[in-house]
Amino acid sequence: MNRLLLCFIPILILSCTKTQTDMNYKQDAFIEIFDNKILEILDPEAKLEILSTGHAWTEGPLWLEETQTLVFTDIPNNAIYQVKDRESSIYIKPSGYTGETQRGGEVGANGLTLDPQGRLVMCQHGDRRMARMDSPLDQPQSKFITLVDNFQGKRLNSPNDVVFDKAGNMYFTDPPYGLEFNMDDPAKELDFQGIYCLKTDGELLLLDSISRPNGLAFSPDEKYFYLANSDPDQAVWFKYEVGENGLIHNRSLFFDATSYVGKEGYKGLPDGMKVHSSGTIFATGPGGVWIFDAAGKPLARIATGEATSNCAFSTDEKTFFMTADSYVLKLRLKK
Repeated sequence: MNRLLLCFIPILILSCTKTQTDMNYKQDAFIEIFDNKILEILDPEAKLEILSTGHAWTEGPLWLEETQTLVFTDIPNNAIYQVKDRESSIYIKPSGYTGETQRGGEVGANGLTLDPQGRLVMCQHGDRRMARMDSPLDQPQSKFITLVDNFQGKRLNSPNDVVFDKAGNMYFTDPPYGLEFNMDDPAKELDFQGIYCLKTDGELLLLDSISRPNGLAFSPDEKYFYLANSDPDQAVWFKYEVGENGLIHNRSLFFDATSYVGKEGYKGLPDGMKVHSSGTIFATGPGGVWIFDAAGKPLARIATGEATSNCAFSTDEKTFFMTADSYVLKLRLKK
């Protein structure tokens, strides 16, 4: 049913073209509108500004209100960068692999968030753990506290994305992307890819397992939980109901984008996502950022021209950030 929604002719397509006076805007980006109700949030005339470029693969954008800084990860380069006053610089290095033995694969940190105490939490691919930065946000150091690195005595694969609920429980996904040889890595100890919840009392719960769990987010009232599956053979988003104990259940298909995988102009797979306070879901996927209502109806697509990994809002939700291949992009929103 969801696929049929995209048979409608888009109401409006506006190209974010670069001119001689707008050299910081991405030339091949555009906004595609499917439903006019998104115009309450999205300005179709807004352009995608390039905040930073020249990276290997960007991920994990996170706005730090305290320091008025955007931080993001460059996974292959094992670094977290910051953009402040339009200047980009290294924030933390190493960020995801702290071992002394050189290894291949995607070693850096991936998803980033703040815990309820405002401390930086990161998914560390190389170290195969969820960790917290052991220093203030304005004085970052590569000293980390392990939050969890195993399930029932077996090492995690490579934690990918993370979110906290209002009670302080930490939810994260664990695909194989940070392992040097992915699914065939001899160091892989778990025979599944899990979605987990680390409870505030330290108990680690396995909530579900799918082929490639990736981005995750709650609805504003935390009654629903959204999950991206970055599997090219099943490029979908799922929706769960959330129980009173924080467990997720009744998994259902939210939207299926498998038919777009590999098509021209649709680079990427379902990946990171964020939910606006209105309940509107902004989810990176084939062709950029898909915007859905709570029922899974596509409202718009922000076509970045790149495989787009993740996204984030500023605290006031007036700015939307995207990590797209070697780029970090910014889009002004109406509210």
